[in-house]
Amino acid sequence: MIMHRRTFIKSVAVAGTALLAAPALVGRAAAQTRTITVASLFGDDKPETRIWFKIRDLVEAKLPGQFKFNIVRNGALGGEKEVAEGVRLGSIQASQSTVSWLSGWVPELQILDLPFLFRDAGHVRKVVQGDVGTGLKEKLLAQNFVVGGYINYGARHLLTKEPVTRPEQLKGKRIRVIQSPLHTKLWAAFGTTPIGIPITETYNALSTGVADAMDLTKSAYAGFKLYEVVPYLTETGHVWASGVVYYSAAFWSGLNVEQKQVFLEASAAGADYFSQLIVEDETGSMKAAGDHGGKILQPENRAAWESGAQGVWEQFAPVVGGLDRIRAIQAVS
Repeated sequence: MIMHRRTFIKSVAVAGTALLAAPALVGRAAAQTRTITVASLFGDDKPETRIWFKIRDLVEAKLPGQFKFNIVRNGALGGEKEVAEGVRLGSIQASQSTVSWLSGWVPELQILDLPFLFRDAGHVRKVVQGDVGTGLKEKLLAQNFVVGGYINYGARHLLTKEPVTRPEQLKGKRIRVIQSPLHTKLWAAFGTTPIGIPITETYNALSTGVADAMDLTKSAYAGFKLYEVVPYLTETGHVWASGVVYYSAAFWSGLNVEQKQVFLEASAAGADYFSQLIVEDETGSMKAAGDHGGKILQPENRAAWESGAQGVWEQFAPVVGGLDRIRAIQAVS
């Protein structure tokens, strides 16, 4: 069959247009998949990374092909402070952090760090799920941090090179602290010299004598193998290490309503999963520490420990909403 010349030219033009359009269509399809860079301080076996596997799987199940999670492990993007700065600026899209590091931007977060305020993890959970938690989320949002959920890393305990069970035994020691005013004041109250050191540098600082002691959760104690340089863990439980799963406001603003809802639901489920993992991980962590020479001690004269820390409540009351607010949180049942 002979094709009319005009028909042939028209067919070629249509085909050519389709070919030219194809790369654009491919480009738009590829653009629909957004990469989200997530920072974790630990490897695949620790709760801080496993929470993001959980969130990733939940998001991908609800929003298939829309997001690619680039989960960067083992502190490769820096410690909590560096990661928080990256999230705030938008170069990192998500992570989790203790509230201690974020208190530099939102000082009111220090209410969750007050020593000997919370009885247990359940007490903390009730507080962050109420008005206190809602108000802190709003303040974090004003600083470009979008909170997906609250998490709890467990209680912080004292770690030392030599046995310490009474507060007076700390006098004169150099103690590594989170670079936060509250933590600095807390340990200064016990006669120590606080030194702000990023968590990723603590092992070297303790092994070389820059610091003599520090405080940390049981999970992170084993995660960083600190039992090799501070073998004694005294179960002071002085601070319950609250934290958040959080996102960059720049990333969040680019999500549509459905995507935001999916991320919020996935983050809430991830936070619950994290809490379960921490309990399990603490048991395994302390076994690992014990297998490598770590020793658990019980504090003597707990009243003396609590009394020494009470001054911190008074110092930070104006920052966190007053003593009445602190006592109201203490009374939550």
